[in-house]
Amino acid sequence: MDRLFRREELALDPVELGHLLLGAVLEADAPDGTVGVRLVEVEAYRGFDDPASHSFRGKTPRNALMWGPAGYLYVYFVYGMHFCANVISGEEDEPGGVLLRAGEVVQGVDLVRARRPNARGNGDIAKGPAILTSVLRVDLTQNGVDLTDPSSPVRLRVGERVPPERIRSGPRVGVATGIDTPWRFWVDGSPAVSTYRRGGKRRQVRPAG
Repeated sequence: MDRLFRREELALDPVELGHLLLGAVLEADAPDGTVGVRLVEVEAYRGFDDPASHSFRGKTPRNALMWGPAGYLYVYFVYGMHFCANVISGEEDEPGGVLLRAGEVVQGVDLVRARRPNARGNGDIAKGPAILTSVLRVDLTQNGVDLTDPSSPVRLRVGERVPPERIRSGPRVGVATGIDTPWRFWVDGSPAVSTYRRGGKRRQVRPAG
């Protein structure tokens, strides 16, 4: 947590960036204070070769951020209920990103408990992409903020790297296509990692990245 990521450090293939982000700390400012979470679960999404990605069918006003540059926050609203947040990856004009799925609160614990008084324990307090954004008070007003800028309301800090032997991978959660692509990465043993739910024909919360 001693420094922010530099943009060039995030300009990686989404799969590579997914591994790098495990253990990183995302911190967000709100009127009632600042909360920081150590990322323990993410999902990688590429561009034109990934049918589960928002960028698969081309650039639109909604997904234009995915074309870079890296290091910006892409936030979208799903089913009129939830916000999901992604770190933009790769070189400019090569769309891709990493969906932030879960974290362990490392800053502002009392503040988070006030925001989520019904959470059953530390493992559930920031588990799942919609809960994570709720805990951080991230919504569409933060869409497009620069995570590498110290003055940004949302920032991405280098954390303690997770040893490769503690990183697990498997299919992404709830996608309707690319169901078996093993681009969900998580820290083995973390109680904050969400439960796997296979996608398919049912109505799903479609991640972006």
